[in-house]
Amino acid sequence: MKKKKRRIVNLCLLSMVLCFLVGWSGIKAEASGRTVDILSCGIEADQVVCRIKTTQIPAGEDGLYYLYANEVFQDGPTGTVVATIPLGVQGEFRFPLQYNTPQSNLSKKFLVAIKQGGQMVQVSNEHYITNPEAVAAYTSVPMAAGIKGILGDGNLNNGELQELGVQQVIYNLVLDQLVAGEGTPGAVAFGYNGQTYYFNSSMVSAYDATIKYLNQIGIKVTMVLLNTGTGEYGKHLVHPKAVGGSCPGYALNVENSTAVNHLKAIAAFLGQRYSGKTGNGQVDNWILGNEVNARTSWWYTNSSSLEYNVSIYVKAFRIFYNELKGMNGNVRLYNSLDQEWNRKSNPGSFLSKDYLDRFNYYMRREGNIDWGLSFHPYNSPLYDAYAWNGPSMWVKNSIKTPYITMQNLDILIEYMKKPELLNPAGQVRSISLAEIGYTSSFGNEAQEASIAYGYLKAASHPEVDAFMLFRRMDDPEEMKSFLAMGLTEVNGVRKPSYEMYKNLGSGNEAAAKARASQIMGMNIEEMIQNKIMWTREGSGVIAIP
Repeated sequence: MKKKKRRIVNLCLLSMVLCFLVGWSGIKAEASGRTVDILSCGIEADQVVCRIKTTQIPAGEDGLYYLYANEVFQDGPTGTVVATIPLGVQGEFRFPLQYNTPQSNLSKKFLVAIKQGGQMVQVSNEHYITNPEAVAAYTSVPMAAGIKGILGDGNLNNGELQELGVQQVIYNLVLDQLVAGEGTPGAVAFGYNGQTYYFNSSMVSAYDATIKYLNQIGIKVTMVLLNTGTGEYGKHLVHPKAVGGSCPGYALNVENSTAVNHLKAIAAFLGQRYSGKTGNGQVDNWILGNEVNARTSWWYTNSSSLEYNVSIYVKAFRIFYNELKGMNGNVRLYNSLDQEWNRKSNPGSFLSKDYLDRFNYYMRREGNIDWGLSFHPYNSPLYDAYAWNGPSMWVKNSIKTPYITMQNLDILIEYMKKPELLNPAGQVRSISLAEIGYTSSFGNEAQEASIAYGYLKAASHPEVDAFMLFRRMDDPEEMKSFLAMGLTEVNGVRKPSYEMYKNLGSGNEAAAKARASQIMGMNIEEMIQNKIMWTREGSGVIAIP
């Protein structure tokens, strides 16, 4: 009886395995059926050229390959046939770009299909245009700047930015509040792809004035593109799976033509207006979303699937990348990830390493582009006061570290040097530490030394293009969680960290290093140059008064 029972169990297990393998082979069969490889899709003059190859010519009943141009929300051969060529082991499709017309192909995705049994069957991967800058009306030289930056909160023209010597400012732009409706008094009209779109004139004017002012005082601007779901005319920009959520940030709607066409126009408008060539200032860097792996906070959907969430973010990223660079060929577009590399503080989030890997997978599969990484290497926990001496439980000198902070930033830098993560030119991608701050809730000295350590550690890596300190002034709400991260108190009184940040990257940097070394009890230069990593036992929880 026992043997028979074991045999039944084994047969059941075998059946389960076979079912799994059949399902898996079905997935593999679909992939293996796509024997045609789209090698590239690029702009040449006013044409798009897509080149293909295969080692196994598929059996098309009419002897033709069909190239489909799909919107980002369309899958399979469901879009528009833009070109055909005879079946063969290699080939080249050529068709009009039709830039800035209703038929524009700039940010569409392409795939190859054949006719079998009277139906169209996809036989290739999907691929986007990877050189949208080829059509750009403006190619503005990016402003030269060191890495020293700060969040643009509060009063920007009180002289503190100049006194601090910051060369970069990061600022938030709320997309759903920027857009307006037809007939809105004073709305700024923008014609694109055969339609007219409207933008809130007061917000546009405010951004114009801010960006121009920052440029005039020699500061490079990075804009974070957010979607709060609060704008009267931008509610349709919220993804259907994000409707009804309660978050400060929502995934963008890439599921229908109305929203997708609007996103294209928004990106083109911003790229043109802030190209530095239209009299409204120059934005060199754009970041799509904030900490997008933090699903329940900043790029909200009600789906807990990593695959699903990354796929819709990638679609939005392709739109903004191609449309922004289609206006100003030199802008950079960054994704945005937090420090939760291998551990979730919030169960509703995704690990930043997993998100990065999946994002990169799609980017390579659908046409490698020069995207940048915006990373937030905060201490863990956030209110931990010691950037140079983190808790051993959370900060490790290993790729398996739960968190990446400034202490073990080297791990991230080395990871980005992997061949599969390099940009199309084979270089390490631009890395922007676009949000990083340290609290003074447990003493001013710890904040001073932490800021010095963080900045100098960032400066030691040529791959890092920005160190954006968060923030200039304490925020009362954040202070309730012991996050007094400003260089000044709420009343404007400057903390010792103000002088510290002012001296870093200046002729007085030696004094800043000496002060930080005194607080830390070790030469800060030696610690950074020799990659000495101090940690303290435990979880790093500080006794809260």
